[in-house]
Amino acid sequence: MDSAHPAPPAPLGLVAALRQELRELLELMPGAQRRIIGNREFWLGELEGHAVVAVQSRVGKVAAAATTATLIAHYGVGAVVLTGIAGALAPGVAVGDVVVSSELLQHDLDGSPFFPRWEVPLTGVSRFPADAALVERAAAAARAALADPLALFGAQTVQAFGLHAPTVHTGLIVSGDRFVRTRQDSDTLRQALPDALAVEMEGAAIAQVCHEWGLPFVAIRAISDRADDDAHADFSRFLREVCARYGAAVVRRLLADAPPPAGARSPAF
Repeated sequence: MDSAHPAPPAPLGLVAALRQELRELLELMPGAQRRIIGNREFWLGELEGHAVVAVQSRVGKVAAAATTATLIAHYGVGAVVLTGIAGALAPGVAVGDVVVSSELLQHDLDGSPFFPRWEVPLTGVSRFPADAALVERAAAAARAALADPLALFGAQTVQAFGLHAPTVHTGLIVSGDRFVRTRQDSDTLRQALPDALAVEMEGAAIAQVCHEWGLPFVAIRAISDRADDDAHADFSRFLREVCARYGAAVVRRLLADAPPPAGARSPAF
């Protein structure tokens, strides 16, 4: 395309595993164009003056990787942001906090003895780093969005979940194809990966796809439970009452604080 007619900026890809995690974001994009590709619904629209493509990946690493590859190949996104919920692993991470990924790892991957534990075979990588600039922006956006929990959630929800002063953490998020729901499971993960802050089921797979495509990526996870014997109960209520508002608030702030994009495949991140 010639300089008189430059290509439009690449959209930002927004991914969540569950429709509930996308609900409020989609409500903010009433004119979005809906398209079904590979049994996935994609919504192309605008949010805070930026082009975005939102998609529900469904649950698990294969679903997340397939969705992300489709998102990149069909929409040419310039960066990918994963939102949603996770279970806490580190002692200082509480329900209602937010974890922004600095790196991601598949905790259930083990190709030994041919490859080191957790290393993705034939890549030499076990921990996929998130984009440093995007991590910094996402953490700042999360802190700003959560500065006034009463205004964001209302007094009843704040009281129910103890959201009086949610904290933003940055560090390792681990992913695997099972819901970590017992104290024994979480203790085992903490012993194996003592620096892991949170556990979920999609992030590391998306990070691997973005790594292979050379695209910036970050995961922004609201902590719904302690990944222990109460996880199933905590998860359901948090998903219903809190997670969508978390995701919409943080993503809106992330986009609102970003400078105008510079050009094709150059989102403002």
